[in-house]
Amino acid sequence: MASSTIRHLSTTTTKKISISKAKSRLRTEHDPDKALAIFSSASSNESSPPFVSRYAQDLTVRRLAKSHRFADIESLLESHKSNPQIKQEPFLSSLIRSYGVAGMFDQALKTYQEMDQLGTPRSCISFNSLLSACIQSKLYNKVPVLFNEISEKYRVLPDKVSYGMLVKAYCEDGKPEKAIEVLGGMEKKGVEVTTIVCTPVLNCLYSKGKNEEADRFLDWMVERGCELDAVVYNVKISNAVNQGAERVKELIEEMKNSGLKPDTISYNYLMTSYCMSGMMEEAKKVYEGLRVHGCKANPATYRTLVFNLCKNGEYEKGYKIFRDSVREHRIPDFNTLKYLAKGLVEKKKIKEAKGLIHTMKKKFPPNLLNAWRKVEENLGLQSTEENKEVKEATA
Repeated sequence: MASSTIRHLSTTTTKKISISKAKSRLRTEHDPDKALAIFSSASSNESSPPFVSRYAQDLTVRRLAKSHRFADIESLLESHKSNPQIKQEPFLSSLIRSYGVAGMFDQALKTYQEMDQLGTPRSCISFNSLLSACIQSKLYNKVPVLFNEISEKYRVLPDKVSYGMLVKAYCEDGKPEKAIEVLGGMEKKGVEVTTIVCTPVLNCLYSKGKNEEADRFLDWMVERGCELDAVVYNVKISNAVNQGAERVKELIEEMKNSGLKPDTISYNYLMTSYCMSGMMEEAKKVYEGLRVHGCKANPATYRTLVFNLCKNGEYEKGYKIFRDSVREHRIPDFNTLKYLAKGLVEKKKIKEAKGLIHTMKKKFPPNLLNAWRKVEENLGLQSTEENKEVKEATA
């Protein structure tokens, strides 16, 4: 199916659209075949620089990967190797990164190793893309080996981004002490230590409950001129969630007083803190106030609120929040919505439960349809023809 799908798209005349329009459509299109068609109609535009189309390419790959269409991903990305732009390192690097997005590290490494054959020069651009692909493939313990072997074999001099990848890999692997060693090595080699590089270490220390070490590390960052940006504050806020909403609010105020704008992530943590304390009305006020603060709810916002409303037995309110998420194309995950559907049935809200499942079956790719059919069957919601009430609930 893989190669035939790509061949069909490459031989079918499709109306060309701009990359920006393709990106907009791809954000809300979950069907992998439709996503592939959208990207195909835009990627044929040779005037688009590689970095502009990379985001659209990654979105397409994500849609295919979610449906386990890995053969299609390989056919799509390999087809770009015949493009004359393949001799440009940023273009080839986008293929390496996209393989990483799909968790297909072996193909990413193979593409990097083919660069001489393809006539593409090597620098930190492709090296960093390879490290990124390794991290996205969750092969964290492989990154240090790759870092040393590839840089030595191909005589690539790592830059601050490369070292940042190495630090991130150690942190994801739960080894902050190794990451701190890398930072020390960067200083000795005269490589700039930045806030972006340091933030994963801070997050790792807090997540391991090493609060005193984290606070000392924060001081170390400040001593070296690292500015405490919104990401750093969000790391601090995430650690404060268990300390109660008042502490989270204090940090948000501190953030504002530092001239930084709290973002959706900041307010999500505040909402989570209220939920953990059973203060659902306060949590809903945070959600309702996002736009006032110049923020937009993201999937994590909806997931947190829907899950906790269900946990609190407020399934109808959870359903209303779900409908908001559908309108905003920020739908929560399958397990959260299954929890909601089950609760609606228990509360005899059959119309809403059917509406939820009907919506999800329309929105998501075929590989998830079986899962929703099973939910329907288990909840006794199957019917031979569309119910009027379902249509009302999904209108």
